[in-house]
Amino acid sequence: MSFYQKLLLIFIILLAATLRFYRISSNPPSLYWDEASLGYNAYSILKTARDEHGKFMPITNFAAFGDYKPPGYIYFTVPSIAIFGLNEFAIRFPSALFGTLTVLVTYFLAKKLFEKETLGLISSFFLAISPWHINLSRAAFESNLALFFSVSAIYLFIKFAKDNKYFIFASALFFLLAMYTFTGQRLFVPFILLILSIQFRKEIFANLKLVFITSLISLFFFWPLFRFATGTIEGRLRFDEVSIFKDLGPINQSIEYRQRENFSFMSNIFYNRRFFYLHKYLKNYFDFFSPVFLFTKGDINPRFSTQLVGQLYIFDLILIPLGIYLLFKKRHRYTFLILGWLLVSPLGPAAAKETPHALRVLHILPTFQLLSALGLYELLKNIKWNKLFVSIIGLFVAFNIFYYLHSYYVHWPRTYSGEWQYGYKEAVNIAKDKYNEFDNIIVTSSLGRPYIYFLLYMKYPPKQFQQNADVKKDKFFFIDVYGFDKFKFVNTDEIKPSGRNLYMTGYLPQGVSYISKISDLSGKNVFFIGSKND
Repeated sequence: MSFYQKLLLIFIILLAATLRFYRISSNPPSLYWDEASLGYNAYSILKTARDEHGKFMPITNFAAFGDYKPPGYIYFTVPSIAIFGLNEFAIRFPSALFGTLTVLVTYFLAKKLFEKETLGLISSFFLAISPWHINLSRAAFESNLALFFSVSAIYLFIKFAKDNKYFIFASALFFLLAMYTFTGQRLFVPFILLILSIQFRKEIFANLKLVFITSLISLFFFWPLFRFATGTIEGRLRFDEVSIFKDLGPINQSIEYRQRENFSFMSNIFYNRRFFYLHKYLKNYFDFFSPVFLFTKGDINPRFSTQLVGQLYIFDLILIPLGIYLLFKKRHRYTFLILGWLLVSPLGPAAAKETPHALRVLHILPTFQLLSALGLYELLKNIKWNKLFVSIIGLFVAFNIFYYLHSYYVHWPRTYSGEWQYGYKEAVNIAKDKYNEFDNIIVTSSLGRPYIYFLLYMKYPPKQFQQNADVKKDKFFFIDVYGFDKFKFVNTDEIKPSGRNLYMTGYLPQGVSYISKISDLSGKNVFFIGSKND
């Protein structure tokens, strides 16, 4: 690696860090409730060694809202909260940090796969500027931390096969960390291990004893998570909630079509419900390769996309097919690995109702960047660095990048602040100022999970919350907090003003005196603040 290449790599990593850390506390414009939950649970671990509900050092899950979050991100957030305090920066710090490190690992991975320094640099640069990766690195998304672990695990597996057999231990550790960090990795890891096993079957058989021992150790550490995920109602809850196989729609369609033919023998074959589920699954799978999703609009959820650019750039539309063509044309040694990784990534997420879903399929990165890098490298090499053509490519790439960054920093936070539960922090600040003036503070639950914001922004002592909270688990095992301390969380329609209370609702009930209101960045009213003094 030459001196200039080292400087270029340093520049790429600094660029990646800047794009992920710049104004991270204020953009995204507020903490989404899952971020708030991750942060407060990490704070609770720091202060009491227990989660928010009082469970000592959970290993397989944090109950949280009844969504039973994997523990990885929470434990990795404990040090940043200890250093920076309980705030937005500390909660998002692990995602931004490990997002930056994923860019670095991508450099080493691409260099190992293509055996060219330049391709390692281009691949890491493309991930550094990726809208998909930037968006999900700037918020506390568990999948982004898990991506670092799985990409590192894949790189270390290649190191095991090519350099030193003992890298298999580190690879196994990182795969385990990925599965303990994000639910989607529990489906992705077996698929990518199958691809790696086929790609490196000779190396595996040459070190079969070591691989067998590593597998046994890994199974031992994975067993608690496996038991929770498959052997408990709580563990299956998330899968049942999102799975298409729990949807009655295909069954009803099957009955309708068979009924039209009086449930004949042939109709029972042709319109079997399994074919309807298969059709739904295949549609979901190919949704992840939709040009609208990848290149023009991105995920329909504004938390994962600015809605003005795709998950990838327009120039990737040219470079990715070119990269795939070159893999086959040059009979690249790792064609099966790269394309296998790309194709198995949506297999798990395709079983969910919402597709395409940028968060659940994040582990597909950086395959697109590897292919784009290969396409650009060969394109530039074959045009022999024609100055005019290189300048045109450079300007087009720069325009794509700056258009995305402008939309992300200028338009996106204003337009979609409501998607990030904007207004809760401002509501908590008002509640803190008026805390001693009222007997109760009544907050609407219509915006979802209000209690976690009051815990977070008041830095409410976890032990005290565990002792006085009004917590109930419903028949679906979801957990609702109806109140703690002076705070009561109810539906606005259920409020019957009385007593000496402060109200924070979507509209003020009759008999409540107006004090102020809170609006999001688009000007939409979020909370009306009022009081009742009887």
